[in-house]
Amino acid sequence: MTMDTDVRRKSCSFCGVRGKRGMKFGGGLGAMICESCVEHYHELFQSRSRTKAASKPPWESMSDTEILANLPLISQTAAQVDEFLVEWVELARSRKISWAEIGKAFGVSRQAAWERFAQRVEQVRSRSTSA
Repeated sequence: MTMDTDVRRKSCSFCGVRGKRGMKFGGGLGAMICESCVEHYHELFQSRSRTKAASKPPWESMSDTEILANLPLISQTAAQVDEFLVEWVELARSRKISWAEIGKAFGVSRQAAWERFAQRVEQVRSRSTSA
């Protein structure tokens, strides 16, 4: 099992920019960050006053139009995290971890875990074998 690391199918969880060939992205647990955002936040955290000024949630100063414009970006990030979760469940299954153990990790039954992930795990496997 290999995780999908193709930057062209990823987007930055912070600014929403879609990945392109040659872009650098970092990530973990489904969230991705582009090089520009890394640089921005690195500079931001270098100054206590800038960090304090940026500690206010951004939506407090957004217009209704800006709020609406961000909804698809948030949805895109949620879909990316969801796909990453499916890849991790597929990884667990490829290591012969039972549906019961996976369900326990989620705090649900074996059946609930299977119903949520089995079909999508098979889709991931199909993509991996056909690639």
